[in-house]
Amino acid sequence: MKNIVVAIDFSPITPAIITQAETLAQGFKSKLWLIHIAEPEPDFVGFKTGPQPKRDHWAEEFRKEHKQIQDLAEESRQKGFDAVALLTQGSTIETILAETKKLAADLIIVGSNGRSGIEKLFMGSVSEGILKDALCPVLVIPAVAEVRS
Repeated sequence: MKNIVVAIDFSPITPAIITQAETLAQGFKSKLWLIHIAEPEPDFVGFKTGPQPKRDHWAEEFRKEHKQIQDLAEESRQKGFDAVALLTQGSTIETILAETKKLAADLIIVGSNGRSGIEKLFMGSVSEGILKDALCPVLVIPAVAEVRS
């Protein structure tokens, strides 16, 4: 297992996801690809760019997310892991799967935030979408893992 893609959403389960990824990476001497997908702002999809204050707001959000993912990768590198941070924009499931294919990933690690009912109907489930279409094994870390860590 050379490449492990670790999908990060900065939710409370993130530390548990990274811990599992590091445990596997240590055993297999794998490279960790920490990836965060910044969803496109609906107003910016298409040809219009939106008003300047809105563009400034989203630019600041992207800078913040970029720093967060870089900091997480640096923490893993400080522990001796080969870790790379990736921040990209797009539809979450499709973008994770596309990046996973480009990186020739042997495993995807993703968290499950435990959505159900109406929330799942409207927001969907990233982990389910990845499980459905992934070309490699997927490890899903349940939201309750955060409590046990």
